[in-house]
Amino acid sequence: MERDIDVRGDTRLGDLFSRLTEDLSKLVRDEVELAKVEINDTVEKVRTAGVSIGAAGFLGLMAFVLLSFAAAWGLSEIVPEGVAFLIVGGAYGLVALVLLAFGRKRMKAVKPVPEETVETLKEDVAWAKQQMS
Repeated sequence: MERDIDVRGDTRLGDLFSRLTEDLSKLVRDEVELAKVEINDTVEKVRTAGVSIGAAGFLGLMAFVLLSFAAAWGLSEIVPEGVAFLIVGGAYGLVALVLLAFGRKRMKAVKPVPEETVETLKEDVAWAKQQMS
């Protein structure tokens, strides 16, 4: 992209300006193209990671279900089969209730309004009003 620019008397200012705008235009196009390549590379990496995480989630769910059945059938060696499945299901239900209570408690602590931002905006408005008067 490097050009020799002759700044002696035989080069017109219009020619210099034309070259400058062409070079800037090419530079912007090249930067946009580089950004596209980088974004496509990032998207591909994220897609691969997402597929891996999704597959891990599905396999984790399958393992959970199978281990739950194994626990119930293992417990059925001690108690009747129906009772064993009720015990395993009840244990999961209790864990779910505890997690629900914990989640609700944490959700109540969340304030949807960004209080610090609102406060600084109020201060900015007060400052602007003071500057206007």
